[in-house]
Formats: sequence, structure tokens, C-alpha cells
Amino acid sequence: MDHHVHAGITEGLRLRGVDVLTTEQDGTQQFADADLLDRAGALGRVLFTQDEDFLSETARRQREGMPFVGVVFGRQQHVTIGGCVRDLEFLCLAGEPADFADQVTYLPLKY
Repeated sequence: MDHHVHAGITEGLRLRGVDVLTTEQDGTQQFADADLLDRAGALGRVLFTQDEDFLSETARRQREGMPFVGVVFGRQQHVTIGGCVRDLEFLCLAGEPADFADQVTYLPLKY
């Protein structure tokens, strides 16, 4: 979880048994977006963010053919806490981190 994510999303996922690591727990809350994305990749974890600036880093890597761990993005104004929890749990159950590599998945999901 990026540091911009509401704590209710993290707690909701944990209540559902999803393994979540926050930037605060990892000591990376001050990392620049590029460094945070590299750290998530080193840990083999998909990164969830609500920081629109983060999208420019993923777009740059896609343009330059640089691999990166998957990123899930939910614009704060377009998703609810409950909706994020539901969609993120679904993604965790539906795939492995490698399934999300080099792409951005946008929330809310369309069912």
C-alpha cells in the first residue's frame, strides 16, 4: 500500500485475510514513486496507490520497455473504501503478482 491509501482500505483487506504491507510498515513512506515501485518489485508485491502522480512513472516505464511490478490505481473521488476493499480482494484471489506485471489495473473494476 502506498502511503496515500486510506487506512480503512488496509484494515478492510486485513479483516478479509489479505496479506497487506504498508509503506509505513516497510519504512518506505518517504520513497520517491520510482523507488517505491522498485521496492514493491523486489518484494514481489503488486502496489496499490491512489496517487495520480504515480501513473506518470508507470507510463514512463511502459514507454521505455522497463519491467515493473503491477500497479492497481483507484482515483480517490471515483471509488469508495468498501469498493476498493471488494475489488482488491477480488484481484488478490484472482491472480498472482506476475499476472499484473507491467500494467496498471484501474478501480473500480467492471464486473
